[in-house]
Amino acid sequence: MKPVIGVMPLWDDNKQSIWMLPNYMDGIKAAGGIPVIFPFIENEEEIEQICHLCDGFLFTGGHDINTTLYNEASINDTWPTCAKRDSLELKVLKYAIKHDKAVLGICRGLQFINVALGGSLYQDLPTQHPSVITHRMNKPYDGVAHQVHVLKNTPLHQLLGVDQLDVNSHHHQAIKSLSDQLTAMAVSEDELIEAFYMPDKKYVWGVQWHPEFTYTKNINSLKIFKSFIKVCSIKE
Repeated sequence: MKPVIGVMPLWDDNKQSIWMLPNYMDGIKAAGGIPVIFPFIENEEEIEQICHLCDGFLFTGGHDINTTLYNEASINDTWPTCAKRDSLELKVLKYAIKHDKAVLGICRGLQFINVALGGSLYQDLPTQHPSVITHRMNKPYDGVAHQVHVLKNTPLHQLLGVDQLDVNSHHHQAIKSLSDQLTAMAVSEDELIEAFYMPDKKYVWGVQWHPEFTYTKNINSLKIFKSFIKVCSIKE
């Protein structure tokens, strides 16, 4: 049987509705999984009941994370947050870590995992970490924005077998301080952490770039999805 992957929902503020980029779903399917979009619910027992049906969890991109979660005041209120999404994802990540379920975080997903585990963020890269590197590229998003250095002796290096990786990029926030529960796997040319893993869990990975936009043309992006689904396929 194929593994079931719980996908964290995207939220449309204008339409007041859940939505989803098909790339996330299609990347999971291409790697051999079955994606299921989570609803927004608050009850922890109900969330755990849904989580119990899943073999792994994909934390997607989207809204900024409320700065109170990393004990900072907001420096820019023009970027929206989503309190109910933060609340849901805190509960799902808590469940995943407790039960050692596989987790993959993409873009905001990487940032959220870091914050939930005690790390912090640059709230706005152009003002807090100016750089000549393009971190917020224009469409199409399947091109190359910059390179990252893949750190040796990490699971990502073992998976891809490369020291340098071309990546796309579309974000205005990034990791400032990395949680002490996480270990970096890739670093950008301007020294931002672009990938991490949780060493004491079987698979908790985060990547700052967007493999969901490139998995059909970039074997390394597909490898990331496949490594995630492979672990999700292992039944205890």
